[in-house]
Amino acid sequence: MHTSTSPEPSTPVDFWFDPVCPWTWLTSRWMLEVARTRPVKVSWHVMSLSVLNENRLDELPEHIRILMGEAWAPVRVLTAAAAIHGPEVLETLYTALGTRYHLQQQPKDRATLVAALRETGLPVDLADAGDTDRYDEELRASHHRGITLVGQDVGSPILAVPGQEAGSDPVAFFGPVVNPTPKGDDAARLWDGVLAVASTPSFYELKRTRTSAPDFG
Repeated sequence: MHTSTSPEPSTPVDFWFDPVCPWTWLTSRWMLEVARTRPVKVSWHVMSLSVLNENRLDELPEHIRILMGEAWAPVRVLTAAAAIHGPEVLETLYTALGTRYHLQQQPKDRATLVAALRETGLPVDLADAGDTDRYDEELRASHHRGITLVGQDVGSPILAVPGQEAGSDPVAFFGPVVNPTPKGDDAARLWDGVLAVASTPSFYELKRTRTSAPDFG
């Protein structure tokens, strides 16, 4: 007699990202690594550090203020792409942009946006969205959905998993911040830990100071 076992159900994961953030890039690559070793289904969402910081620019160092200015166009283009072509394009477009921004150190300008759009087979005229506020309502709505889960005193990325009780609110955290990206068993072990803390209602925060620059190796 042969017995069959049902496959383990996938855990839905919502991942909010701003493509210019190097720490988010490292975490997003970890999330993709997790998807190779654990049953998860990742849904990608755009958030914006420019929106998060727009009312406190005077408090930021000059180089961060410059970055916040550069960060508008990429999230607007991503939002436009998702609105027109569906949210499933976000993963590949984010990968194309992040590879250029973080691994190849390409400038955050229109030419880089066009190259990423071309690589992913999307119309290059989507780059026009980066120069307008046409999709800002959708961008802010996506950002708001993520940030509402965790509060204003965090940044990118935001990760959310289902609550433990049926019908309960999702459990969301800023991070995890990783450097470098864990791979293989290490990635899976960290994911198991994330699920463990997410299942603990009294857990809120665990943190230590970063001591090195982003390691993309």
